[in-house]
Formats: sequence, C-alpha cells, structure tokens
Amino acid sequence: MTAASSSPASADFPSFDHVRLAAPGAIKRWLCLGWSDLRAAGWVSPAYGAIFAAGGFVITFGLVLAGMPYLITPMIGGFLLIGPLLALGLYDISDRHEKGLAASFGHALLAFRRNRFHILTAGLVLMLVVMIWARLSAVLFALFFPYQSMTLASFLAQIVTFDGIVFTVMMMALGFVFATAIFVTHMVSLPMMLDRKVDIFSAAIWSVMAVVRNPVTSVRWAATIALVVGAGMLAGFVGLVVALPLIGHASWHAYREMIGLDRV
Repeated sequence: MTAASSSPASADFPSFDHVRLAAPGAIKRWLCLGWSDLRAAGWVSPAYGAIFAAGGFVITFGLVLAGMPYLITPMIGGFLLIGPLLALGLYDISDRHEKGLAASFGHALLAFRRNRFHILTAGLVLMLVVMIWARLSAVLFALFFPYQSMTLASFLAQIVTFDGIVFTVMMMALGFVFATAIFVTHMVSLPMMLDRKVDIFSAAIWSVMAVVRNPVTSVRWAATIALVVGAGMLAGFVGLVVALPLIGHASWHAYREMIGLDRV
C-alpha cells in the first residue's frame, strides 16, 4: 500500500485527493491487523483495556449503590462516545509496531504528549459532548418518571411498562444522533492527530471526508465497533480487556488505509 505523495503541511489542508477508497472487505483486514498488533504488544494492550474494564465496573456499581441505576445506560453511552479518545494509547502501540519499535505501557498512557494541545482540546470537546448527553438523558428520565428515586429492581420493573418502552426508544434515538455525530467527525481524526501535528478542526474535516467517500464501509465499520465493544460490555466489562484494544488497533489501520499522506 503506497501513500500518495504530499508534504507534511498538506495535512492542514484537507483534500479528497488524499482520501482513499476502502471497500467493505477492508474491515476484515483492519481487524486482522488489529489482532496482530494486540498479540505483538504482549501484556501491554490487554493491560490498557483492563483499565477501562475496571472503570466500567466502578461506574456501574457506583450508580447502583447511589440509587441512580437510570444513569447506567447514559454512562455506558458516554463511554462509547469518548471511545476514540480512550483508544489513543492503542493507536500509539500500533504506530510503534508499524515502525518496528517495542510497545510500551508508559508511552501508551502518555501518547497525548505527541500533539498535546490539540489532543487535549479534542478531549475537552468530547467531554463536553458527554456532559450534554448525560444532562439530556437525566432530563428525559425526569420527564417520564418524575419524583421517583429508584432501586435497580424498581427501575427494571418500570422499564417494561409503556412509559418505560417509550423512554427507552427515545433514549436510543438520542444516543444514535450523538453517536453518529461523534463517529463521523472522529473516525480517523484522533489517530491522525496522534500521527501528525494537526488541530481538531482539520482532523474532523478529514474524518468527515473519509466517511463521505466511503459511506458503506463507514456504516459497516461503525456497526462492527458497536458490536465488538457492546459484546465486551455485555460480558460484564471483562470482554473490554480484548475488545477495546482490538478495535483501537484496527482503527489505526483504518486511518492509515483511508488517509493517503506520507509519514512525517
């Protein structure tokens, strides 16, 4: 796979000339390459994934103990929304593997330093989106179940009522809008910001162009991410130890295949 010729500065000027077509079959290749990176990294990638598996446990049981089980779904949704940021260290591991360097847990945790200001800016934007999502979720819950403080058991009982079903459908629709916006603007932007000195706005435009030029592949890739990460969560979050690293490494290869810029 040969990258199109470009100067390093060209990354600041998004152009369709540097966005490659990727057939839906490329998804299988990305996953295979991601699995190869995961295995090559040894304990580093699973340990990175274990951090977020532990975080999922803490958030879920913390909300149950606090009597706010209705926030579990929004918080899981928020977890998925900031997925591109959480996977930053995994992009670093794949990049190092591509360059023939050994994977390092320390480098993975501090990967943001490679483009500190712009990556931190992206993180703040994503956290703002998650805060808005959580607030809207709480408001929606209050509209359907006003003046109610629920245990997990009572919440599960309410969720199968008519109001509960309508609430669930509206939550899913709202989550879909947020997830689509994040995916379109971040499919390749965070890997690109790690790879090159680009700002969040330029990287987001690159990501939008990659989605526009590869609509079918992008939709299938989004579905694949949701399926793999969702399966990891349903396995009591333990599955995230493998699921998150696999998707993170594969996302790096999706970026490298879709964006045809020379390495800097």
